[in-house]
Amino acid sequence: MSIMINNDPFITSQVIDLVIREREMALSAREWKHRLAGYGYAIKDTDHGQVVETLPHHVEVGVLPLEQAA
Repeated sequence: MSIMINNDPFITSQVIDLVIREREMALSAREWKHRLAGYGYAIKDTDHGQVVETLPHHVEVGVLPLEQAA
C-alpha cells in the first residue's frame, strides 16, 4: 500500500487554521495535542519550529507560525 500525498495549499491553510484555533481554546499544551489527535493530527517539535503532521502515518502537513506574544 502506498500513501498518496497531495500538497494542496488551500487544504494546508485550513489545517493550520484548525490547529491555531484549537491552540487558542486549549488550556495547556497537553490538552491541545490531545484535541489535535482527535482530529488525526500531531505536533512535532523540530529545529525549524513546530510541524503539523498526520496520524498515524506522520506525514508533514505544514509548519506552524510562531505564537504571538500578548
